[in-house]
Amino acid sequence: MIAHGTNPPSPTLEPIANNGFWPEIDPNEFREEERVHNVTPPRLKQSLRAAIADVNRQLAAYQADQQENGRPSIGEVPVEPWQTPGDLHLLYRRAVYAQAQADLLERYRDASATGEGDERGEAKDLAADDYRADARWAIAELTGRNHTTVELI
Repeated sequence: MIAHGTNPPSPTLEPIANNGFWPEIDPNEFREEERVHNVTPPRLKQSLRAAIADVNRQLAAYQADQQENGRPSIGEVPVEPWQTPGDLHLLYRRAVYAQAQADLLERYRDASATGEGDERGEAKDLAADDYRADARWAIAELTGRNHTTVELI
């Protein structure tokens, strides 16, 4: 018999600093929002740091444009009429969280050699692809680009 809910609490992690333009990322918020309590703190931080680097690279031109227009941080960027305050921060975090989730899903595949384990691994690969698409959509929303969906026939 295994008692439910008796796991020790996850250790509190320090926020991950960013480049000054984009907000820092709090691993504790990521852990709660994405429900990834079984990932070790070092692995969690590694995935988040890699996600930050990837998303920042994709948004480098957008960041440079904003800074050239006298906006030193994302908090200084005016929101569009249809947006609410905080939307840009939300979209940035969504992109980072989705990239990190995709990374974690790919790395925490089942090691089982059974057919059932293979099916779970394939399902995780599909979920990772969905998270990567979520990240691309969040980046497109943040930069004001339209979403594009392409399917191979």
